[in-house]
Amino acid sequence: MTKKIVVTGIGATTPLGGTATESWNALLAGESGARSLEHSWVEEHSLPVTFAAEAKVRPEEVLERVEYKRLDPSSQFALISAREAWADAGSPDIDPVRIGVDYSTGIGGLWTLLDAWDTLREKGPRRVLPMTIPMLMPNAAAAAISMAIPSRAYARTDVSACASSTEAIANAYAHLQAGLADVVIAGGTEAVVHPLPIAAFASMQALSKRNDDPATASRPYDVSRDGFVLGEGAATLVLETEEHALARGARIYAELAGGAVTSDSFHITAPDPEGTAAARAVRDALEAAGATPEQVTHINAHATSTPVGDIAEYKALLRIFGDHLPNIPVSATKGATGHLLGGTGALEAIFTVLALHHRTAPPTINLTDQDPEIPLDVVTSPRDLGSGPQLAISNSFGFGGHNAVAAFRSV
Repeated sequence: MTKKIVVTGIGATTPLGGTATESWNALLAGESGARSLEHSWVEEHSLPVTFAAEAKVRPEEVLERVEYKRLDPSSQFALISAREAWADAGSPDIDPVRIGVDYSTGIGGLWTLLDAWDTLREKGPRRVLPMTIPMLMPNAAAAAISMAIPSRAYARTDVSACASSTEAIANAYAHLQAGLADVVIAGGTEAVVHPLPIAAFASMQALSKRNDDPATASRPYDVSRDGFVLGEGAATLVLETEEHALARGARIYAELAGGAVTSDSFHITAPDPEGTAAARAVRDALEAAGATPEQVTHINAHATSTPVGDIAEYKALLRIFGDHLPNIPVSATKGATGHLLGGTGALEAIFTVLALHHRTAPPTINLTDQDPEIPLDVVTSPRDLGSGPQLAISNSFGFGGHNAVAAFRSV
């Protein structure tokens, strides 16, 4: 029998705010998290892109010094957001063997890796920190969370580029259905605002180069969009079976109604221009939710602000929703947050959950001249979703042809 899975806790540290609530409020206010970078390495390396969406609250302001020193920034963000989500869920007293962790990253401990390489070259092997490997490994965030909560059912790491944390949510749904845990901490993190990724993404023409106006650089669906804005941070959801949540008197934000993962098998970076496999991920998520396309009332789109990606996603949506697509309010929240890579799906899942919880679709900022090839109903100011039943999807697509979709239902 299919179990009902619900969201009972949320946490985030993002370019918009140090908590999920602060980030949501800033999103509704139309704020941008993109800012010029004030680091010496920008000029030192003559970077062609001089801005990004850095986390608004720095980890050293939140964590104890010993934690901060023993964790890569990606794990620091993850731990901060997971603790917030766990507290938001009521810090439930649960047998650790019934708590699981499905966490993700697109790249992992990049700062640790590259700092250690610099140390090796400049100072020799004896100066490389003994904690380097535990700090740089991609599963470090999941491990840190599992030890902090604690959770002993399992701690798994999803690494599927920018689809990673939505895939983690889909996997958490499956693991709860399979009875591997009663509660799962799911989400994603990324911390790669570093000269090397900026140079590499810029070299492949993926980043916006609006150095003169960072706040308006991320422009989903706009005819003048020229690439994404690199972001950082983490987002976490506490998921559990409805039976378990009700038994402990938990507050429920929304239902995680289904999730799905597919692969393009098309190109290492470019999406399938026809959106075939992405469409199948949407269809499969709706089937898992026992829903039809006509029941969908809101979409949080992947919408990175790249010329090719935004159109490919539109074509995927058109395949599923057809004539119903113009009736669905679409939010593209990367306009405000930038692109958190492996953490972006979890953050957008939280925005989707809060949209249903507050019956308000968040705005897409910086859209001044909508691309006529993408005739969606894009939300540009907070919009009331109404009092009736709501069903929303959150899309994530990543390099390598990874597609992941999560479906949420109002309660």
